[in-house]
Amino acid sequence: MEMDFDTIAAISTFPGEAGIGIVRLSGNEAIDIVSKIFKPYKPKDLKKVKTHTLHYGNIIDPETKEVYDEVLVSIMKKPNTYTREDVVEINCHGGIVVTSKILELVLKHGARIAEPGEFTKRAFLNGRIDLSQAEAVIDIIRAKTMLANKYAQKQLSGYIGSRIMDIKDKIMGLLVHILALIDFPEEDVDELEREQMLNTAKEIIGDIDRLLLSSESGRIIREGLKTAIIGKPNVGKSSLLNALLKENRAIVTDIPGTTRDIIEEYVNVKGIPIKLIDTAGIRDTDELVEKIGVSKSKEVLMEADLILFVLDASKELSREDYEIFDILTDKDTIFVLNKIDLPKKIDEEELKNLTKGGIIIEVSTVEKIGLEELENTIYNLVFKGDISLKEDAVVINSRHKEALINAKKYMESCLNAIERGYSEDFISIDLNAALDQLGKITGETATEDLINKIFERFCVGK
Repeated sequence: MEMDFDTIAAISTFPGEAGIGIVRLSGNEAIDIVSKIFKPYKPKDLKKVKTHTLHYGNIIDPETKEVYDEVLVSIMKKPNTYTREDVVEINCHGGIVVTSKILELVLKHGARIAEPGEFTKRAFLNGRIDLSQAEAVIDIIRAKTMLANKYAQKQLSGYIGSRIMDIKDKIMGLLVHILALIDFPEEDVDELEREQMLNTAKEIIGDIDRLLLSSESGRIIREGLKTAIIGKPNVGKSSLLNALLKENRAIVTDIPGTTRDIIEEYVNVKGIPIKLIDTAGIRDTDELVEKIGVSKSKEVLMEADLILFVLDASKELSREDYEIFDILTDKDTIFVLNKIDLPKKIDEEELKNLTKGGIIIEVSTVEKIGLEELENTIYNLVFKGDISLKEDAVVINSRHKEALINAKKYMESCLNAIERGYSEDFISIDLNAALDQLGKITGETATEDLINKIFERFCVGK
């Protein structure tokens, strides 16, 4: 059942030059407000027209009779709308002036400006979607690859919510059984019954673990794999960035220290958004600006998910190369042996010892050799075990992950209590706490502050 809200309005298209712009309204007064400013080509009462229909005419200021624009008005009547309220969309010509003037007119006649994400928030509050589906909307908007879009669409369809509900149903079944034992304390729990309770608790923990399994891959699919390209000056870091991007984004010269600051760009590697970070060459320097760049490079090294350590195959290893080996962490590192189109001078046996059996990929950014192998290697590192590419995989976000981890802790506590023969009251407390955590994912037990925080991330008009 939908809740009673005031009528909101916003520009739902990008504010700039475009073929069309859309001013969207939602609420009980949406049709009335637009009726005051819309003059259809053929006279009609918008409140009586069929739902989900388009109407041609002009937006006119009722006071000045000024024609603002020639438009198409979409009428969508509740409950079969995005928000489960009456929704009207004014499809006008694109551009900041036209859309802004129409929005001003709409606000003047009774609507108020929508808050970020308020249309989707109303869809959630009116029960059309759960909280995980609402979060999928922003994931779709921000998707950097088709793979990211695919899993966001899957979440929008309610797949995560249905998986959570299945787990909650199992917990509820176990809780009902426990409560019955509390209500009838004279009934002793036999060994077979306790074994069934233990098996159910273990099954629930297993279900939660399967959801958690894709959490790290999910973060990468949504946000991108933070990949730092490091190495001493003039080994070809910027050339590698340009080669992977297939465009000249970074300045490339033979002068050491050309890159003074951090350059960040996304590249699509088989559906995975890779956030490439080209760093300043790491070396000792007295030049102030370059020194700051080197310091930033070391910071990026600590924060990266993956490191591409670029070495010059046409030269012997230098003191600067050794110093970089010394500051490497235990993060996934691919050693990129660049300039293999030139006579090779690097000591390969020494390199193997330094990399401790790590992955070495030979490339030439000039001749475009080895780049496909490098991309395949990055892909395989991301999806160890092919976790997130299975059809039943779920890409969960950090908020879902935290709730699942907490739910698992309560279920493990419940399991321990059953094994030790603790009172049913103790067991029921853990089960209720687990239900509360899972409810935060779908929204049933989410606090108002949490809900507001989630929708603050949205753009105005969505």
